[in-house]
Amino acid sequence: MEFTPERLREAAQIVYRHVPPTPQFAWPLLSRHAGLTVWVKHENHTSIGAFKIRGGVLYMHRLTQRQPECPGVIAATRGNHGQSVAVAAAHHGLRAVIVVPHGNNPEKNAAMIGQGAELVEHGRDFQEAHEFACEKAGREGLHLVESFDPALVQGVASYALELFAGADPLDTVYVPIGLGSGICAVIAVRNALGLASEVVGVQAEGAPCYALSFEAGRTVTTATADTMADGVATRVPVDAAVAMINRHAARVVTVSDEAILEAQRLLLRLTHNLAEPAGACALAALLEERRRMAGKTAAVILSGGNADATNLRRVIEGM
Repeated sequence: MEFTPERLREAAQIVYRHVPPTPQFAWPLLSRHAGLTVWVKHENHTSIGAFKIRGGVLYMHRLTQRQPECPGVIAATRGNHGQSVAVAAAHHGLRAVIVVPHGNNPEKNAAMIGQGAELVEHGRDFQEAHEFACEKAGREGLHLVESFDPALVQGVASYALELFAGADPLDTVYVPIGLGSGICAVIAVRNALGLASEVVGVQAEGAPCYALSFEAGRTVTTATADTMADGVATRVPVDAAVAMINRHAARVVTVSDEAILEAQRLLLRLTHNLAEPAGACALAALLEERRRMAGKTAAVILSGGNADATNLRRVIEGM
C-alpha cells in the first residue's frame, strides 16, 4: 500500500472540507520528564475527539461517488470508528448502523446515537461484533465499512502530513495500533516524503496480536483482547496491515494497562489534555524506551480523548 505525495495531499484536501488540521506541540514539561524532545499530535482535538473521523470523511466521499444509490452503511466498533462512520454518513444523508459488543463504553455509545447512528449491541468483543455486522450487512443490503481500508488509511494520512510538516525532524514516531489504519498512514506518509523517521507501533500487553505478528513475520491472532484500552482491544489482525507494518515499522512494542494509566496522568498534568487509554499508549511506550531515545526527538500520536467516567476516576485517583 504505497501512495504518492500528490495523492495523499489530494485526499487531505477532501478531509479538510469537514475536519480542520489539528495541532502538534512540543510540550516542555513533558519533554523534561522524558529526557528528550516530545511532540504530541493532538487527534483528541477533532470534532469526534479522535483521528478516525479523517478516514470516515474520505471513505464516505468516495463511496457515494462510486455508489450514489447506496441505501446505508454498517460498521463494527468499540467507539471511534463508529463515530466516524456515523458523522460521515450523516453528511451524505445515509443510514448508519453501528454494532458494538456488550459492555461497550457507554459514553461512546451515547455519542454515536447522538450522531444519528442506529446502535446494535452484540457479542463479547470487537471480533464478535464485527462478525455480526458482516452477517447483518448481507441480510439488509448495507455497505460494510471495515475498520481498515486503503481509503481510511489515505484519509488518516492527513494527520501524518500535518505532523511531519509542523514538527521538528523526528527520529521516531510512536503510534497506537487497533487494526492498523493509524500506523499504516504514518508509514505511508513517511515513505512518500522520503523521510528517515522510525515508526514504532504500540499495543496493550493484553491485546498483542500485531506485536506477535511482527515477531513471527506473519499474521497471528489471539483468543482474547484483555485490556481497558478499548481502542486497541483487537485480537484478529488485518493481513494487509500486518504486511505493511512488518515491512516498514521499526518494531511493535506492548505496554501494560498500568503504564497506560500513568501516561494518561502525565498528559493531563503536563499538557492539560485528556487522553483515552488507547490515546495514551504511544506515550507509555516512549517512556518505557526513554533510555533508548535519550537526547532524540520523538512524536507520540494522542489518537483520541474519549475517556469514560470510570477510566477518568482511575486516572485522577492516581495523581
